[in-house]
Amino acid sequence: MDWGTELWDQCDIIDKHTQSGLDLVDKYVKFVKERTEIEQNYAKQLRNLTKKYSPKRGSKEEQECRFSNHQAFLDILNEMNDYAGQRELIAENMMINICIELTKYLQELKQERKMHLSEAKKAQQSLEGTYKQLDNSKKRFEREWREAEKAAQYAEKTDQDLNATKADVEKAKQQAHMRTHIAEECKNDYASQLQKYNKEQNQFYFTDMPLIFNRLQDMDERRIKKLAQGYILFADTEHHVMPIIGKCLEGITRAGTNVNERNDSMVLIEQHKSGFERPGDVEFEDYSQGINRASSDSSLGTPKGPLELLGKNKNKTFRLFNKKSKLPSSSLSPFSTPPTPSPANGPPSPKFGRDPLSYCLKEINKTVKPRISSFRTLKRTPVDSEGFTHLPPEQRRKRLQQKIDDISKELQKEMDQSEALGKMKDVYEKNPQMGDPASLAPQITQTAQNMERLRGELNKYESWLAEAGGRGDSIRYSTHSLNNNGAHNPSSPGAISDDTDSSQAIYTEFDDDFEEEELAAPIGQCTALYNFPGSSEGTISMQEGEVLSVVEEDKGDGWTRVRRNNGDEGYIPTSYATITLNK
Repeated sequence: MDWGTELWDQCDIIDKHTQSGLDLVDKYVKFVKERTEIEQNYAKQLRNLTKKYSPKRGSKEEQECRFSNHQAFLDILNEMNDYAGQRELIAENMMINICIELTKYLQELKQERKMHLSEAKKAQQSLEGTYKQLDNSKKRFEREWREAEKAAQYAEKTDQDLNATKADVEKAKQQAHMRTHIAEECKNDYASQLQKYNKEQNQFYFTDMPLIFNRLQDMDERRIKKLAQGYILFADTEHHVMPIIGKCLEGITRAGTNVNERNDSMVLIEQHKSGFERPGDVEFEDYSQGINRASSDSSLGTPKGPLELLGKNKNKTFRLFNKKSKLPSSSLSPFSTPPTPSPANGPPSPKFGRDPLSYCLKEINKTVKPRISSFRTLKRTPVDSEGFTHLPPEQRRKRLQQKIDDISKELQKEMDQSEALGKMKDVYEKNPQMGDPASLAPQITQTAQNMERLRGELNKYESWLAEAGGRGDSIRYSTHSLNNNGAHNPSSPGAISDDTDSSQAIYTEFDDDFEEEELAAPIGQCTALYNFPGSSEGTISMQEGEVLSVVEEDKGDGWTRVRRNNGDEGYIPTSYATITLNK
C-alpha cells in the first residue's frame, strides 16, 4: 500500500501530514538543545562545587590530606569533577550527533518537500488548463450546433415557402450547409480536446500524482527513520558514558572503603608525637614542719625546664589542674619534691642555708654545665631551627631523618653528575675534535665542591640524628632523686651514689653503644594483614598472611618489633598485623 494508490485524492492531507512531520523534527531539535543547556549548566555547577570545596594549595586542609578520611573526600571531589566532565561530554555529543545532524537533515527535507509539491502543483495546473480548453471547445461546439440547427430549420422553412424565390432558397440552404460544416468542425475539435484531456487526466491521476505522492511518502518515512535514530541517540549518548560514570561512582565508593580510622589515628600519633615522658606524681609538701620555704619558688624554678620543652601541652595540662585544684603554682610542678621534717637533733647544716634543695640543685648545675646548660639557660637560648632542637624529640628525629634523605638524594645527583663529567672528559681527551677537556674543569670543580658541602651537611645531620636517637625518647626526668634536705634518696628510682656524676639525678640516658645482644625470647606471634615493603631503616618487610614472632610489643608509637624464623628482626606497623601475645 502506498500513498499514490490509496490517497490519490488526499493531496491536502498529505501536504499537512508532511508539514506536521517536519514540525516534529524541529520541535525535537529544540528539545535536545534545551537538554544540552541543562547538562552544561549542571556540569558547570558541579565544577564550581568541587572547586569551592577543594583545598587550596599550601592550605591547612591540603596538609590534612595525609589522613585517609580527608584524602577520601578529596578523591570524591576529583571523581565529581570527572563526573561533571562526562555530563559536558553528553551535552557535546547530543549537540553534534542530534541537533546539528537533524537540523541539517531538516533543511534537506524541506527543500525536497517543496520540490515535490511544486511538481504536483504544476501537474495540476496543466490538467486544469487542458480542462479549460476542453470546456471552451465544448461550449463552442454547443453554440455552433445550435446555429446549424437554426440555419437548417430556416432553409427548410424557406424551401416550403411558396412566396420565396429560388435564390432565397439557395442562399438559405448554403447558409445551413455552412453552419452544419462549422458545427462538425467544432464537434471534431471538442472530441479532440476531450480525448486530450482524458489522456492527460489519466496521466495525472494514475502516473504523475501517484509518483509524487510516493516520493513524499518515501521522504516522510526517511524523516521518521532519521527521527527514530535521533531518539535512540538520545539514550545511547548517555549509555556510552555510563561506564565512565560508573567508574566515577565506583571511585567514590572506593574512597569511602579506603577510609581507615585506625590508620588515621596512627598518622596523627606519628605526626604529633613529642617523645616526652608523662610528668610524675606531685609529691606532698609538708608545711606543718618548721622548714622555712621562703625561697621555695627559686628552688623549684630549675625543674621548669622540662615543662618548657612541652610547649603548648604544658599550658593545656596545668590549666586543667589550676581550675580544679587551685593549688599554688609551685606545688603543681611534677618535679617538685616534698620537704622532710627537720632532724630531731637540730636544724640543718649552715652549709645549705635557708633552702637546702636550692643549694643542692645549684651544685648539680655546676656538674651538668660541661654536658648541657641549665634549664634557665635553655629557656633563654634562641631556637635552633637548623638542628630542629626546638621540636619535641620524636618530631625532631623525623625532621632530621627527612633532611638526611633529602641531602642524600642531592648528593647522589651530584655524584652522578660528577661521574658523567668524568666520562665526558675522558671522551674529550681521546677525541679532541669533540670538545676541549679543559672546558669541563669549572663544572667538575663546582660539582666536587657541592659534593663536599653536602657530605659535610650529611655528617652534621647524622650526628644530630645520633644525638636525638640517643636521647629522644630516652629522656627521663627524675622526680624522686632528691629529698628535701638535698641528700640522695636511695629508695627513689633516680637515686645515685656520691661517686657518680650528679647530673644523672636530672637525666637518665640510654647507653649509646650499639652492642650485639642475645636474641630475646618471643612474647607472641602476629599475622600480617597487608603487605609492608619495609624500605625504611630499622623496619622489616612482610607479605600478607605471613606469620612472625613478636619480640617487643607496641610502646605507643604504632610500631611492633618482630622476628622471622631465619633471625631477621625489624619493626612493622602495629595496625598492619593481628598480634597475639603469650599469656
